[in-house]
Amino acid sequence: MSTTSPTFNIDVIGEWSEPVEFEVTRERIQQYAAATNDPIAQHTAGEYASPVFAVVPAFGAAGQAAMKVIPPELLMMILHGEQDFHFRAPIVPGTKLTTRARPIGMQPRSSGVTVVVQTETHDADGQLLNEQYWTTFVRGGQAPEGAGEGAPPHRFDESLRTGEPDDTVTQTFDEDQTYRYAEASGDPMPIHTDDALAKSMGLPGIIIHGLCTMAFTSVAAIEHACPDDPQRLKRLAVRFAKTIQPGQTITTRIYDAGTGAFAYETTSDDGAVVIKDGLAEVS
Repeated sequence: MSTTSPTFNIDVIGEWSEPVEFEVTRERIQQYAAATNDPIAQHTAGEYASPVFAVVPAFGAAGQAAMKVIPPELLMMILHGEQDFHFRAPIVPGTKLTTRARPIGMQPRSSGVTVVVQTETHDADGQLLNEQYWTTFVRGGQAPEGAGEGAPPHRFDESLRTGEPDDTVTQTFDEDQTYRYAEASGDPMPIHTDDALAKSMGLPGIIIHGLCTMAFTSVAAIEHACPDDPQRLKRLAVRFAKTIQPGQTITTRIYDAGTGAFAYETTSDDGAVVIKDGLAEVS
């Protein structure tokens, strides 16, 4: 008996979506900072948004663009593979943002398929605030060949391991972290809030959102590289290597890669690498 694998739609690669609007409030900025245990004063006060908050106004547009390529029957097989932010200006309260998105590439891998989406978020005056590259991994997906292009590279320079890290930061996730993050971010995926469903998908139980983990590492990067002015952070990119659960502790090791670049890697309390190819660039 033959079966047919769900087909990925490459015909839409390169097509921009219609803009999606989002109203930024001080309360939403503060809620996101609280949901990610962000202690940075400008973020907790809602003066301007923490860097990873940029996913909130872009989440809907990015998801819609990805699902134009990914077969709907594979929705529950999706994991976040990589995220790459390029920051031009901060997100501040009281502004109306518009985000457009487009899938830019699809590639078959050994155990699934990756789909890359690019988003651009502008303010009401048309200023580009940030550009993002979202890489989605579809577990078990199959495609005969790739199409389009990948996200910009941000590979960790292995030569940095010859020296000790310039900073080591330890952080612990709260037991209710995923519930708070789901509400603050608008990410409803049940693998983060429904233990039984997560286990039915082959996971060890509820897992921390990848972007929540990234937000934790952004705090580590800012407090090391630009604590005087968090707005100096101009790029933040990671590869999500392994899932982690509420209550676990992560350790981020930061290496000065020169010319305003800082490479980092994050491990869990059992030594597994959670974040690979971390990169923070400051002006």
